[in-house]
This record gives sequence, structure tokens and C-alpha cells, in this order.
Amino acid sequence: MITPKIYEELAVFLAEVAPRQILAYKPSANTEQRYHLLVARKKAGTLNREETSELEHYFMFEHIFRLAKIRAAMRLES
Repeated sequence: MITPKIYEELAVFLAEVAPRQILAYKPSANTEQRYHLLVARKKAGTLNREETSELEHYFMFEHIFRLAKIRAAMRLES
């Protein structure tokens, strides 16, 4: 299995973590393009197994990062 690039980006980002950085973080343009391509292919029913797995990683990252942003916002408010 190929490790999605977003995992690498997340690891680097978390190594330098701070609440304001978490709230401002946005994936690279290349990563966003890949994500949108995979979503479009899923809608079209043309994803292969590897791409399906990759898209699931993106979905998990998105979920985890939303939680991190909520926690960062709460930290800054307190």
C-alpha cells in the first residue's frame, strides 16, 4: 500500500504544532487536487482498490484534523 502524501504533511505539521497553526493549516494544492480527483472518480464508480484505500485515508485525516481544529479553537478561547 502507498502511504498518502497527506500523512507526511500531517506528521511534519504536528511536529511544529501550535493552536494558531492548526487553525490556519490547509493541505497543499497538489494534495487537494488529488483528493478532488479521487472523490470525482468515486462518484463515477471508477476507483480501484488502491485509490479507494487512499481516499479512505484522506477521509480519516479530514475527520482527525477537524477534531484538532476544534480543540485548538477551544484552547485559544480559554
